[in-house]
Amino acid sequence: MVGNSSISETVPASCCGPARPRDRIVTSARDLFHRHGIRGVGVEAIAEAAGTNKMTLYRHFGCKDDLIVECLQAVADEGLAMWVEIEAGHPGDHRAQLQAWVQQAANWLSADGRGCDLANAAMELTEAGHPARRLIEKCKRAHRDRLVDVCKAAGITQADLLADTLVLLLEGARVSRQSVGAEGPSAKFVRMSEAVIEAFAERGDGQRAATQD
Repeated sequence: MVGNSSISETVPASCCGPARPRDRIVTSARDLFHRHGIRGVGVEAIAEAAGTNKMTLYRHFGCKDDLIVECLQAVADEGLAMWVEIEAGHPGDHRAQLQAWVQQAANWLSADGRGCDLANAAMELTEAGHPARRLIEKCKRAHRDRLVDVCKAAGITQADLLADTLVLLLEGARVSRQSVGAEGPSAKFVRMSEAVIEAFAERGDGQRAATQD
């Protein structure tokens, strides 16, 4: 669900010295995949961008598919870190956590026009048995389930339906931004999401009131 923003072509040196070859390869591959697509980038271009050679790349990754999986796993890890950050920023306040997710999603939309790295990879890697597809499906499902949990904890009675609605709004906004630009329907993502959340919350309040009566 994360991983939208592009990575600088220049791999920064860490405080302990230059980045290791493996880290440079992954960073460069993520940047190139994000900007040009997985199929549009070869291992030679990745090695060159990482300041190394194909022999070193293949020493760390047996094939390009292994490198693709490593890159997408990094995206998935960032998604998990995002949820940890949201929970830490709003401990116990699940409605605030839901609003924070909406704002984070809006930040992803405004970061650039390339969309979700996981969704883009799924569009390119059409082979049913590709190892990256299993990772993408697992990550997307986990993110949706996490959103369901937050909706339930926020007191939304139809938490599954709200979570699915928000996920589809985000995915649709990403596609819209790529097709018609930032001034299209994606610009209204926050307003639409907040309206949907409010509608579900009011429906839940009404159902609870009716039950009490």
